Amino acid sequence: MLHGRGAEQDLIAALVARARAGESAALVLRGGPGIGKTALLDWAAELTSPGGRPLRVLRASAAEFEAELPFAGLSQLVRPALDRLDRLPAPQRQVLASAFGLGDGAPADRLLVGLAVLSLLADLADDGPLLCLVDDAHWLDSVSAEALLFAARRLHAEGVVMIFAARDGVFPAPGLPELAVGALAPADAVQLLDPQLAPDVRMRVLGEAQGNPLALIELPRVVSGDDAGGPLPLTDRLQAAFHGQVDRLPAGARTVLLVAAVEDTGDLDVLLRAAGPLGGNPGDLRPAEEARLVEVTGRRLRFRHPLVRAAVHAAATYPERLAVHRALADVLTTPDTADRRAWHLAAAATGPDEQVAATLERTAEQARARSGYGAALAAFERAAELSGDAAAQARRLLLAAESGLQSGHLDNAVRLAERAAGLVDEPAFHARVAWVEGHAWFWQGGHQTAYDLMSQGAQLDPGQRQALLVAAFHPAWYLGEPYLSACLDQLASLDHPVARYQVAAVRGRPLPLAAVAAQVGAEPRDRVQLCGLGFVAGQDAETYELASGLVARCRADGVLGLLPTLLFFLAEAEFFHGRHRDAAVSLDEAVRVARDGNQPLWGSQLLAVQAVLAAVAGDEARCQELVTSALDGAAAGAEAGGRAWTLWAQGLLDLGQGRAESAVTRLAALHENPYAHQVCAYRSVPDLVEAAVRAGVPERADEAYTRFSVWAERVDQPWATSLAYRCRALLSGDEQDYLLALKAGGRPFEQARTELLYGEWLRRARRKADARGRLHHALATFDQLGAAPWAARARGELEATGLRAPQPTASAAADLTPQELQIARLAGTGLSNRDIAAQLFLSPKTVAYHLYKAYPKLGITSRTELAALAL
Repeated sequence: MLHGRGAEQDLIAALVARARAGESAALVLRGGPGIGKTALLDWAAELTSPGGRPLRVLRASAAEFEAELPFAGLSQLVRPALDRLDRLPAPQRQVLASAFGLGDGAPADRLLVGLAVLSLLADLADDGPLLCLVDDAHWLDSVSAEALLFAARRLHAEGVVMIFAARDGVFPAPGLPELAVGALAPADAVQLLDPQLAPDVRMRVLGEAQGNPLALIELPRVVSGDDAGGPLPLTDRLQAAFHGQVDRLPAGARTVLLVAAVEDTGDLDVLLRAAGPLGGNPGDLRPAEEARLVEVTGRRLRFRHPLVRAAVHAAATYPERLAVHRALADVLTTPDTADRRAWHLAAAATGPDEQVAATLERTAEQARARSGYGAALAAFERAAELSGDAAAQARRLLLAAESGLQSGHLDNAVRLAERAAGLVDEPAFHARVAWVEGHAWFWQGGHQTAYDLMSQGAQLDPGQRQALLVAAFHPAWYLGEPYLSACLDQLASLDHPVARYQVAAVRGRPLPLAAVAAQVGAEPRDRVQLCGLGFVAGQDAETYELASGLVARCRADGVLGLLPTLLFFLAEAEFFHGRHRDAAVSLDEAVRVARDGNQPLWGSQLLAVQAVLAAVAGDEARCQELVTSALDGAAAGAEAGGRAWTLWAQGLLDLGQGRAESAVTRLAALHENPYAHQVCAYRSVPDLVEAAVRAGVPERADEAYTRFSVWAERVDQPWATSLAYRCRALLSGDEQDYLLALKAGGRPFEQARTELLYGEWLRRARRKADARGRLHHALATFDQLGAAPWAARARGELEATGLRAPQPTASAAADLTPQELQIARLAGTGLSNRDIAAQLFLSPKTVAYHLYKAYPKLGITSRTELAALAL
């Protein structure tokens, strides 16, 4: 029976009730040692369905030693469901089979493991509500933690509840609700005390326990009425209580407990085999069980509380702990225990040991092959510490840094690369360091450091020069001049397809994008860098084709990590083509994946482009909220990746709302270093020209207009030519320029804006009849795109000509969320829920839920009606 936990129990019971209704939820219980988190998980595990039927429960309890072992926590939780692997899409099935040693597979996207876990749990919940409980989540290995959090954030309508218990200040779980498990109220605390306690002991225990349930139970064993010692920190008092109980056990029992504390998995067969040579035997478990320090269920031993394990470990001498690690390494000889054996050998080492280092390096390589990049980092780093010479240590540190880059642990990647660089004086090795450290700094927003490292590294090794210079273009792009010019000068000397395209896109006549893409290889990672350059070259249609093909490839192969980047480029192309709703769908998905994958650089840019769309729609509150989010979270001393796009968003917002002076200020800032060469700077020139003319300061747009005209001529695209004529028309007031702009042809949004501006010019020239057709057509386009400020302006102009303007009519899809629209479109093509789920990295039940919500909004009742809708 739990005392004083009614609120926590009610919340957990409500989550389980929602799971019975087909909903999903996740929760993190937070609190210090002994506060009762485990007791709440135990209580949740005993909940039953209506009629008394037990819930399906999957449970894991992470342990400190296993924090280095890839997939240890995940294995505990989902192994009972691995018989369902065959029901998963092929990439997900392969990555889980590889993770658990059930099959071979190439290294995969680290986020794919989390998606596979989500699919597995959703499939298991087909049989009824599922409760997943993870205790001591702060000790989860990094791969398991990332996968489980990914799955938890994407739960929606599967009937799955995931509850994590973790200490305060560790196990960050952004996006998940949390519940603090606090101290018991005095009245509830009293209920846990033995009524036979002496009054003075009772008062002291209540005072020192401070409402901690475990302390209330255990402190009476070590507190006496005449104890005048000063109070110790609560955890120390609890550990002392358990230490006293352990110290009173026979020597053999203490030995078995120490082996169990070090072994951590609770495998009784393993720990008894290891304890034998040290003087422990099965009979020695009885005193520990009778003291209620451990419990044995089947062939598994479990400590009553993590502090018991800590007390046992702390009470042992250093030589005793070394002997236990050696004994465990001696019995862990099967292939499936190779990782654990390697770590026990490492823990038993008292100095450099090349043989152990090599064993641990093999463990790291295996972890990397199973997509366990975080575990590989830890194993490579420990192997480096055990290396016998500086060269081997440096090599392993650099391997650890590379794993840090792949796992998203960018701070560690920098730290380890710097340590490696200090150990050897070899130019080619330092060039590799520059590659790793430069990328880590770039992804954190440290553009200057990244550029310096990459450009300097390029001078160290001819074999790596091309790759480093091509990579250095990215930080140079964000730094602007003079770094961009210096980088392009070096790129111009390279015989490399990407380098040639980089130089041509910025300085010369653009090269055919498809032909260049064919030269760089078929892998998405090789081609992705061409997408951003396509916009620099004005090749929007070609870039859309390349990006959409790469997105489809990533969906098919389960490459989630690249999706934020590719969907960013796809959304750009969709926005530039006037397909604003499509862009919103792409951005919505990309933001969620970027958060899942801890990609702040792309997260910032994606939010900033969402802000641009909000500005076009005239949603000022949302635009400002997105701008703030896009600028938050930049690393110290670094600028947010989406900074330039936020300037465009705010300038567009001001222009749409009629605040021309403010629009000029914001948009003019885009045309200064380091932004002037960037995509959104060039694309915002027509906005700056319009704002400057409306504000009566056309001269503030002269330089930007000149640059834009030269660029439009160089890229030779009809829509760019049209915009250049429109800018000239605004600055000159010449009707022929408006006509040339319209004749050149443009995208829907920009063409409508040209028609609006020309219609305004015609009305001011008292040619109302001529203006009406232009304004009417512009209004229809703005209404269709949801560009409310421009629609209001066109409506006002049309009515000023004496013609009553039509009111907007909502489209069938207007009320759908971006995710609902995306799912409805795919369902309309005939794809099943399972196929859609595999494409969008969701569960089939979540897909079904969104369709269920979309039908009433669309005015339909069945899937077959979707195909007839223009979504």
